[in-house]
Amino acid sequence: MKRFLLPAAGLSLVAAGFGAGLAVSATAADDAAPVTVTRQSLAEVKNPTGGHGRTLGLSKVVVMPGAELAPHHHPGSQLGYVAEGVLTYTVDTKRARLMKGPGDAATLVEVIKPGMTVKVRPGHWLVEEQGEIHHATNAGDVPVVIYLSTLLKNGEPAAIPDPPETVPPPRD
Repeated sequence: MKRFLLPAAGLSLVAAGFGAGLAVSATAADDAAPVTVTRQSLAEVKNPTGGHGRTLGLSKVVVMPGAELAPHHHPGSQLGYVAEGVLTYTVDTKRARLMKGPGDAATLVEVIKPGMTVKVRPGHWLVEEQGEIHHATNAGDVPVVIYLSTLLKNGEPAAIPDPPETVPPPRD
């Protein structure tokens, strides 16, 4: 398995709301093109009403087949809505909530506790709270399309990579 870091500029994992310097892995031939995660910023506003000192953002992220998002956490709240594909998502610390349905009538599918892995399917969405460490992969054969909404302190990165020693070992 090759492991590599995406560049800090352009449409990359760094800008994807997953954080600077996160590793993306893929099984590949010797010098094959890397499997990628791309991000497109759709909207952003600093200091929204009721959120002084914060930035509210909306992004579209595409996770190509075989891409792996290394362990990371967010310095604020994030919602991740899967529109296409299936994301395999694991919580390492704290908890996340897997939801389905429209926001005004959403239902809880599952509380994802440390060591749990779930499949996030189209129409499902994740509620990730500040500091919750998680990682994910696209184990399927079609791209995963995710719409992200973030609420972060102004100037904070969208995500922070977590070194392996901070992530508890998987439970048996």
